Amino acid sequence: MACYLGIDTGGTFTDAVLLDEQRRVVASAKRLTTRLDLSVGIGQSLAALPQQLMPEVVMVSLSSTLTTNSAVEGKGSPVCVLLIGYDAQQLKASGLPELLGPDGIVMLAGGHDAGGREQTALDEEAVRQAILSYRDRVSAFAISASFSVRNPAHELRVQELVNSLAGKPVSCGHELASSLGAPRRAMTAALNARMIAQVSQLIDSVQGLLVRLNIRAPLMIVKGDGSLINVENAVQRPISTVLSGPAASVNGACALSGYRDLIVADMGGTTTDIAVVRNGRPELSFDGARIGDWRPMVEAIRLYSIGLGGDSELSFDSGLGIVIGPRRVVPLSLLASQYPAVIEVLERQLRSRPCSSHNRFALRLQRDDALLRHLSPDEQAAWERLEDGPVDIEQAAIDERWLARALARLERKGLVIYSGFTPTDAAHVLGLSRHWNGAAASLAARIWARRMRRQYGFGTWPEGDAEAPARDVYQRVIQIICAKLVEAGLHDAGQDGDVSRLARVLSELIMTPKDGRDARSVFSMHFADNLPVVAVGGPASSYYPMVAEALGVHLCLPEHGEVANAVGTVFGEVVQRVHITVLQPVFGVFRVFTRHGPVDHATLEAALARAREEAAEEAGQMALQAGADSLRIDYQLEENRVRNDIDGEVFFEARVTAVACGMPLLRVAECAEG
Repeated sequence: MACYLGIDTGGTFTDAVLLDEQRRVVASAKRLTTRLDLSVGIGQSLAALPQQLMPEVVMVSLSSTLTTNSAVEGKGSPVCVLLIGYDAQQLKASGLPELLGPDGIVMLAGGHDAGGREQTALDEEAVRQAILSYRDRVSAFAISASFSVRNPAHELRVQELVNSLAGKPVSCGHELASSLGAPRRAMTAALNARMIAQVSQLIDSVQGLLVRLNIRAPLMIVKGDGSLINVENAVQRPISTVLSGPAASVNGACALSGYRDLIVADMGGTTTDIAVVRNGRPELSFDGARIGDWRPMVEAIRLYSIGLGGDSELSFDSGLGIVIGPRRVVPLSLLASQYPAVIEVLERQLRSRPCSSHNRFALRLQRDDALLRHLSPDEQAAWERLEDGPVDIEQAAIDERWLARALARLERKGLVIYSGFTPTDAAHVLGLSRHWNGAAASLAARIWARRMRRQYGFGTWPEGDAEAPARDVYQRVIQIICAKLVEAGLHDAGQDGDVSRLARVLSELIMTPKDGRDARSVFSMHFADNLPVVAVGGPASSYYPMVAEALGVHLCLPEHGEVANAVGTVFGEVVQRVHITVLQPVFGVFRVFTRHGPVDHATLEAALARAREEAAEEAGQMALQAGADSLRIDYQLEENRVRNDIDGEVFFEARVTAVACGMPLLRVAECAEG
């Protein structure tokens, strides 16, 4: 029997599923993700599956929220961004200073104009100096040049220099995005470069395990649009796997529920991802997916991703009250289940004066060699101290202030993670979840509630009560989810921009029970009358029944929904899109912007034919390189024409798109048997 193996590595859990030839779930497993060594958590998940079926696996497919979480949390490996022909205003608009800080950004002379002509010569000597200065301090380089989508010559030359002088991975803006918009293209290239080390580590972990399990099937990875690519492609363009986990969960939710028209809500440890699906296919966003505060130029499913999950940090804001996320922390219930000595510390904190460091422990999150090589002596000592387990931040601040400061710097660099009181802990207090240590969750709730009352004057919970603050946290999560579902609905209805305030108002109107409304109210509002909400992910069963009741929607919690991401990894084909722009810069001249530079033609028909030919050839090559078995190529044409009384219809611009599709190459069953 041929089998398919699906794996999803999330911020909190790693899931694995085996499916039969009809793509039905045969077995599943869920284990904690081990960021320090991903192979441990993945190996534990695979070990829990029927080992006798492993030799029958004909394809392994992988999804991950690691790149999505990296973008949401604003963390990643150190990189150098080389900006060619950018000015100060474009740099500010890119958001790179906020993402990377003042270091790691180099402005260089060069770039082209909108017509693809060289505007300023490339300063190759400055390029060489920048590469040599950063090559030992970063894990990768990102390159973005002005109008590189119209002529990539300068990006390609700098790429050659990085390869020869540094030998480090390189991300070029023109290879990742086809649209104009230099600032966002630079951000996309930078995010891509920051993710290379993480994705490489993930792939190495999985491949090593497959070798040990004697699985020789091809390994594919889910892209943000729900399609598949092989691992070689994923390492070069990890930005394409942003929203990989959510895209896989959409595939899985559709397959497990049987619905073709639905709202998918995937709640994990770090994020909640919402997508509207019609006719069995989610709508794609070609203008870039919104991920936390960033909007890279990534073709992905139209999805609303927010930093709200079971492991989101709970904090306080004087205007909003309880704030949830976007930072992920380790729930105290989980920490105590792994390190029981934490209980004694929590009991001591409950007896002492409230402090902002209470509930706060530091522990190692992940190993990044590029960062570890450049730690200060204090940071190195703090990193080594964590070898023995979590460090109590309050005690460190009292006894060893250098240690507390060093741990804070390591946390900002993404090497260390803090613990805290989370929605997962609140669910344990209320008995909605029993995975980990309920006593620790109760202690954490009481410590958090006391600090909210005494430091901020927030909350009227009885002293020593854990359930009342946990209920308020639970209700706050419900409110946020409801508002975000409505917000996603507004975006689906074509409402662009920031509609969060409107969504909050509408969700409150929808959630107000009829018997609680003013009799004179003119509002009678409904949400998603004809679309069921299919909720998947580990925490979904704890929260979405109340969400469905509050919004009055039909809820589906499908069987195996807790591992929907892993299930969805095997539902997809290889898809590669190539866009080529055709302009008429001067009347009677039709310019095709190929990957090798602009080419002029005398007629529109010739230009469109050239664009179609170039796009098809490149898309086909990309699909085969990404792991497609056989190909079909479809074409799309978007034109911008204007009609006036004098000249009649005038052509301005066209975009030719070639879409190359094919099922992934499988290891044939005969090979598995022989």
